[in-house]
Amino acid sequence: MTRAEILSFGAIALAAIAFMVLERLRPYNRGQPLLREGFWTDFVFYTFVQSWLLGVVIGRFIAWLDANTAWSSYRLVGGWPIALQVAFFVVTHDLYIYLFHRLQHRNRWLWRLHEAHHSALQVDWLAASRSHAFEILINQTIEFAPIILLGASPAVPVIKGAVSAIWGMFIHSNLDVKLGRLQYVINGPEMHRWHHANVREAYDKNFATKLAVWDWLFRTAYFPDRNVRKAETYGLSEITFPEHFPEAYFQHHLLSVRPMRAAASPSGVHDDDRGDRDHLPGEYIAGVVDAEAHP
Repeated sequence: MTRAEILSFGAIALAAIAFMVLERLRPYNRGQPLLREGFWTDFVFYTFVQSWLLGVVIGRFIAWLDANTAWSSYRLVGGWPIALQVAFFVVTHDLYIYLFHRLQHRNRWLWRLHEAHHSALQVDWLAASRSHAFEILINQTIEFAPIILLGASPAVPVIKGAVSAIWGMFIHSNLDVKLGRLQYVINGPEMHRWHHANVREAYDKNFATKLAVWDWLFRTAYFPDRNVRKAETYGLSEITFPEHFPEAYFQHHLLSVRPMRAAASPSGVHDDDRGDRDHLPGEYIAGVVDAEAHP
């Protein structure tokens, strides 16, 4: 590992510890346990096993792409200051994520890849890591390929990766923090928890990750007065994902290929898959229900 990679890993680890401690001291939703349901699935499989394996696959694919195009040799952004390079890729990728994220909530096929991320019944810093493998393959390839192919400094993907990881933990954290007017520019847990809330008024809102300005600009923001209402319930309205470790990770991915309901409407994702389990083979349903009954 390079010095930059060691520092990046250390920053991510320290941030994770800090969020765990701060969630105990100042929780947004009180009573949420540290070792909540699905903790070990998210920690072992999504955070470590999946991240490492997909990192290898994505890295090799981008290296192959660059070897066959030599685009990085033009160093189109390589002469910029590193801070400007990082800022450029943070902003452009964040806009892509906003648009793709919004599309995932509108298209029932893409929603199946995003569904696992919304399945956690208790949202905390670790819930940020819960994403379908194919969703990660798409998003992280699009995140890192331009950085390499445009000839950015070798430090840029490392810094960008750390920023994404830490900010992802931050917006998902069960942390009672008020950003005030900054919430109109940058995203924080107070607004993103509404994105995960299982409340109809909040469905398909707050798609932004780092920059909340996209939601305000494109009118997808939902941010009620916290003195009147706070997000309380999370997860999916149409199905409950099994959480028994270690098989839950594999069941989450199997659920993404369950048959689509014939009458599903792609314009209303949260209404798409109600009743899907009625169309599953009996043995498959029994396995999922058994896992749910014995967490």
